[in-house]
Amino acid sequence: MRLKKLTLTAVLTAAALVMFVLESLVPGLNAAIHQITKALVEGEKIQIVGFGAFETKVRAERMGRNPKTKEAIEIPATTIPVFKAGKALKDKTAK
Repeated sequence: MRLKKLTLTAVLTAAALVMFVLESLVPGLNAAIHQITKALVEGEKIQIVGFGAFETKVRAERMGRNPKTKEAIEIPATTIPVFKAGKALKDKTAK
């Protein structure tokens, strides 16, 4: 079986195509992440049908322990981002 040689032009064209696609997707993806982050900071819930939902939850203040000194410490309340996968995403990843 004889292998075909790739020409330098074909490799550069494929690489250029990949770079073009990536360069065109990055600004849109960055804008989407920015909008999701902005909405979460404002306390909104973002739901993408078939994918999942982003929201924030308040984690209550609690007592913890310093593992080095075994001293009890107070861990302050904080707000954390949470993602819950949608049914379609769960179904596709379960197979």
